Amino acid sequence: MEIWLAVAQFATLALVLAVLYRPLGDYMAHTFTSPKHLRVERGLYRVIGVAGDSEQTWGAYLRGVLAFSFIGVILVYGLQRLQAVLPLSLGMPAIPEGLSFNTAISFVTNTNWQSYSPDVTMGYAVQMAGLAVQNFVSAAVGIVVAVALIRGLARRSTGTIGNFWVDLTRATVRILLPLSIIAAIALVVGGVVQNLTGFTEVTTLTGGTQSIPGGPVASQEAIKLLGTNGGGFFNANSAHPFENPSGWTNLFEVVLMLAIPFSLPRTFGTMVGDKRQGYAILAAMGAIFVISFAALTTFELIGAGSAPMAAGGAMEGKEQRFGIVGSTLFATTSTLTSTGAVNSMHDSFTALGGMMPMFNMMLGEIAPGGVGSGLYGMLVLAIITVFIAGLLVGRTPEYLGKKIGPREIKLASLYILTTPTLVLVGTALSFAIPAIRDDVETTSIWNPGLHGFSEVLYAFTSASNNNGSAFAGLTANTPWLNAALGAAMLLGRFVPIVFVLALAGSFAAQGKVPATAGTLPTHRPQFVGLLVGVVLIVVALTYFPVLALGPLAEGLS
Repeated sequence: MEIWLAVAQFATLALVLAVLYRPLGDYMAHTFTSPKHLRVERGLYRVIGVAGDSEQTWGAYLRGVLAFSFIGVILVYGLQRLQAVLPLSLGMPAIPEGLSFNTAISFVTNTNWQSYSPDVTMGYAVQMAGLAVQNFVSAAVGIVVAVALIRGLARRSTGTIGNFWVDLTRATVRILLPLSIIAAIALVVGGVVQNLTGFTEVTTLTGGTQSIPGGPVASQEAIKLLGTNGGGFFNANSAHPFENPSGWTNLFEVVLMLAIPFSLPRTFGTMVGDKRQGYAILAAMGAIFVISFAALTTFELIGAGSAPMAAGGAMEGKEQRFGIVGSTLFATTSTLTSTGAVNSMHDSFTALGGMMPMFNMMLGEIAPGGVGSGLYGMLVLAIITVFIAGLLVGRTPEYLGKKIGPREIKLASLYILTTPTLVLVGTALSFAIPAIRDDVETTSIWNPGLHGFSEVLYAFTSASNNNGSAFAGLTANTPWLNAALGAAMLLGRFVPIVFVLALAGSFAAQGKVPATAGTLPTHRPQFVGLLVGVVLIVVALTYFPVLALGPLAEGLS
C-alpha cells in the first residue's frame, strides 16, 4: 500500500511540474531578456540611482551582490536588537547579540537556520519587515547569479553580464511577488493561518487554559517555500498544523519548493538558444531526485526494530496525517533544494534514512537545488564533466561553444571545494579543540556517541550548503555554534558566488568556438549519465570517510 502511495504522490508531483516547466521557464527567460521596464521598476531605479539599460562587468555585479547582502545583514540584525520597541512585537524582548548575528546571516544567505523557537522569540515586526523581506530578496539574489552565468555562456566577446540591480528588481517584482501571492491565497484556502491576533487564550475541556498562537503565517509560508528559504513561523516548521494542515497542502508545498528550480533549466535552454541543453540539465536533476527519494523511502519503510514493527513503520517524529511517504517526499525535496523546511523530524529517521537528507545536501543541492543556486551549481558540475571528458579524448574541452581553459577549471574546482572544506573543518574543530569539544558534548548534543557526531556533521553540512534544516537533537544556540555556523553560512553562500560570477565574466569575454566532429554533445543521454556519475563520485570521494564515522556506522551497527 505504501509503495503505491509513493508512486501516486510522485506521479502527481511529476505531472504538475511537467505542466509548469515550459510556461514558467519561458516566462523567467522573458523576464531577464525583455528590454522593457515596468513603471514600478523605473521608479525603483530612480530611487537607487540606477540606469535601467546599463550593463556591469562581473566585478561590478559581484560588488552589487555583496553590498546589498551586507546591508541586509545590518538591517535584520538591527531589527532584532530593537524588537522590544517595535510595533507588533507582542511584548517580546530584544534578541541577544549572538543569536541576532546568526539569524541575520542565516536569512540573508537564504539558509534560514533557526537556533530559536520563532513563535515565542520573534514578534510580527521582525518576522515581516526582517525575515519575510529577506525571504524574497535572498531568493532573488540566487536567481540573478544563475542568470548572470547563463548570460556569460550565451554572450560573445563582451565584458558585461547584465545589471545586478535590474535583475534583482525583476526577479522580485515579476517572479517572486506574484507567485507568492497566488501561493499564499491557496494556503489560506487550505487552512493555513493568516492574521495579526497574537496569542489567544482558550479554556480546554478539562478547565485549564491554553495559548493558541496566530500570525501572518500563510504569507511567510508561501515565500519560504517558493524561494527555497525554509524558516518556519512556528518551531515545528511545516509539521505544525497551522503551517501545513493536510495531505494536499503538504503536496502543494512540495510543488512550491520545486516549481522554480525545476523550471530554471528551461530558462537556461531558452536563453542560450538551445532548449535541448535545458532538457539535459533537467534530466540529470530528475535522475538524482528519483534515486534519492527511492532510497530514503526504502530506508524508512523497512526501518528495523520492534517499535517500527509495532507501529507499522518507522513513524517516530512523523505526522500521522502525512505518513512515511509524505514525510520522505518532503524531506527529499527540502534537502535536495536549499529549503530546509521539515514536516517531520530528520533526527528521528532511521540511521540510514537520516543519512539521506545529509547526503542530499552534500551533493551541493543541485537536484534541482535552491532557486538559482541549484542551476548554477549543476552548470559548474557540467563544466567539470566536460573537462573530464575532454581529458579522456585528448582535446580542449568546450561547453556551449566556450573553451574551458586553466582559468575556468580552476574557478570551477574552487567552487566544488568550498563547501566540503567548510563542512569538514567546522565539524573537525568542534571535536578537535578540547574546550569547544567539551562545551559541544555537554551543552549541545542530546544523544552522545555516533548519533551525536551525526548531529554536528548535519549542522555544518546544512549551514555550509545554506539549507537550514537540522537534526533536532542538537542545541545550536551556544557561543561556538552561533559563531561557527554563522561563518559557515556566510562563506558557503558568497565564496561560491564569487567563483560563479568570475566564470560568467570569463565566458562572456570569449568568442564562440564552432562545433566540430570532436565536440562533445552535451544534450544527449550519454552526457546526462556522465554528469550524474561525476556528481555522485565527487560526493562519495569527499564525504565517505566522515559519513563512515557517523550515520553509516550507526546504521550498520
